[in-house]
This record gives sequence, C-alpha cells and structure tokens, in this order.
Amino acid sequence: MNNNINRKFVRTVISSVVVAAASTLTAGVPLNNLQGTGGIAFNPLAYTAGRPWDGGETNVLNGIVSKPQVGGWYVNLTDAEINWFSLGAAVTFFDRLEISGGYEFVNAKNYGDNNINKYNVGAKLRFLDENAFDTSWVPALAVGGVYKYTDSETVDALGLKHHGFDGYVVASKLIKESPIPVLVSVGGLLSDEVVNGVVGHNKYGAAVFANIDLIPVEQIAIGFEYKQGVHVGDGITNHDYFDGHVAWFVTDSLTLVGAYAYTGDKDRFYRDGRTDRLGVGGGFVLSVQYQF
Repeated sequence: MNNNINRKFVRTVISSVVVAAASTLTAGVPLNNLQGTGGIAFNPLAYTAGRPWDGGETNVLNGIVSKPQVGGWYVNLTDAEINWFSLGAAVTFFDRLEISGGYEFVNAKNYGDNNINKYNVGAKLRFLDENAFDTSWVPALAVGGVYKYTDSETVDALGLKHHGFDGYVVASKLIKESPIPVLVSVGGLLSDEVVNGVVGHNKYGAAVFANIDLIPVEQIAIGFEYKQGVHVGDGITNHDYFDGHVAWFVTDSLTLVGAYAYTGDKDRFYRDGRTDRLGVGGGFVLSVQYQF
C-alpha cells in the first residue's frame, strides 16, 4: 500500500509539469495556456504576455505592442482515451492589454465526438502592477475574459450552447524574500463552461482557481495548479481540475513543460440520468512555449 502511494506521488510530482517563474528567469511566465491566454495550463495569471522589441526606446513599437508569444499543448487523458491538442498566441498593447487567441482540437471518440474543434478569443487588462506604490508586497492584479466556441455534436444532444464567455479576476505575486522564490496566484472565475467549454456551455456559475510554484534553481519551476469545477445548472457540475508541474526554461525564448493532470473520475460522467461532477480522467501533459 505504501509503495503504491509513493509511486503515485512520485509520478504526479516528477512527471508533472506546467510553468511559473520569475522575471529574472531566462524565459519566464506567463505561458500561453490551453485557451491561448497568458497563464499556466488551465488558469490565467495577472501578468500579460509578450516581451519588448529589441532596440529599447529607439524601437517605435515598444510601448505600443509587445513581441508575440506562442505555445502548444498536448494532453493525453489516458483514462478516458482522449487526445487534446492546443495552439495559442498572445500580444500585449500599451504594456496593459493582452489580446490572445487559441485553437483546440479534441479527439474524444468514447464520448460520442470523434473530433471536436474549439476556438477562443481572450482579452486581459492588468490594472495594477506588481510591487506598485514602491512596495514589495503588492501583487499584480488583472481582469479578463475569454469568448469560446465549440462545434461538439454533444452540445445539441445535451441541450447546451455552442458558445460562451468566461470572466475572471486574478492576483499574482512573486515572493523573493523566501529561501526559495515562490510564485503565488489566486483568482475568481465566472463561467458557463462544460468540460472547459469543449462539450458546450450552459448557465453561469462561480469558481476559484490558484497556482503555486517554487523556483529552486534559475531554470526550473515546480508547482501545483487547481481549478474548481463550475456548477452550470441543470445538474451539471464540472469536476475540480488539478495538475502537478515542472518547467524547464531552456533558453531566453524556449520553455518546455511536462505535467500530470487529473480532471475527475471518467466513470462518474452520469448518475441516475443526471450529470455528476463531469470528469474525463487523468493523464500526462506536454507543452512547448516560445517567446519571440
């Protein structure tokens, strides 16, 4: 029993990966998450995506628009035999307003949909900078939203909607005073999503999310991500999402991510004819991120 527990723990922590890091790191956060927004895997961060152009103040684009950044994800939910691919990109205008886009392709043949296409358009406004007012404790604060559309055939079968919108507020802070730098992020989400919007959209519900990452050495971040399952009415409640993660900041521009994610028991998709904590199992996650 103890050996099984130890193996599961090692697999979750070491085989896990998703990123978070400091501005002093070679690549750093935010990443483009599964929906293209600047964040980690599932959750947004208060930081906006994109770096300044070369040439500093002499480049007329600086202060107007950042360099773009892109990210790709592969999620293999082995329990449910789901393959989930994602591509995202983002830029930031006036060092405040992030605009992002994302495309997701999901193969879920065991759930009635062989191929699902999902499209995302996001915007995030960072209205308070980290360490504002000459302090060392003020977090970065941002509000944002994501418009989502899915062509899942399950939408019509369940009486759901093809499109929906997420709104969120998030605070992120890098704590450098601790023995090991720690990035902490917490937020609130208002969403009508069913399985992250892939299956469809229903009524609005509120949830919370959080990230914590340790940065033991300059090019490595290890952490944990949590997203509470949103209750969207009519007996539909998404399961809580978890992932353990590690990220390797390979160069100034390149970040490699690997993780183990758990989204709930796939066998509890229905109970007595009503949905019960929609879960699609667990599996491994890989990501490649590039900041130009």
